[in-house]
Amino acid sequence: MAKYAQGKFQVRHPEKYVGKKSPTYRSSWEATFMSFCDNNPAVIQWASEPFMIPYRNPLTGKNTIYVPDFLIVYVDRTDAKFAEVIEVKPRKETTMESARSARDRAFVILNMAKWQAAKAWCAQYGLKFRVVTEEDIFAGIKATK
Repeated sequence: MAKYAQGKFQVRHPEKYVGKKSPTYRSSWEATFMSFCDNNPAVIQWASEPFMIPYRNPLTGKNTIYVPDFLIVYVDRTDAKFAEVIEVKPRKETTMESARSARDRAFVILNMAKWQAAKAWCAQYGLKFRVVTEEDIFAGIKATK
């Protein structure tokens, strides 16, 4: 049995999906975010794994690429349009304070390098970069025991 949910997302609103390939989720959280993008009327366009951003891996010293999870275009309550690059990650891989293990700390170091490159890349194109965690995805949903 696979530890993580992975698969192809069935787009219900193809007029909104502007990706070049079929959206693939690599976690249940990404699948949940895809469903949000596909079904939320404020999201007017979205793409999965939309582009590649070069960066230097601080753990290996090698130049490589980072592929962010999503690009979304949405409107707010005033009909102002915004575009954001979104990365979906577990909270424990986003800050040293949240890291629970040496593995998590290594992911934080790697992610910080990726996200620094992504922020610089986004600034060149007038985009915002945001990391979304389980706290964001499930905000307002109370855990049941």
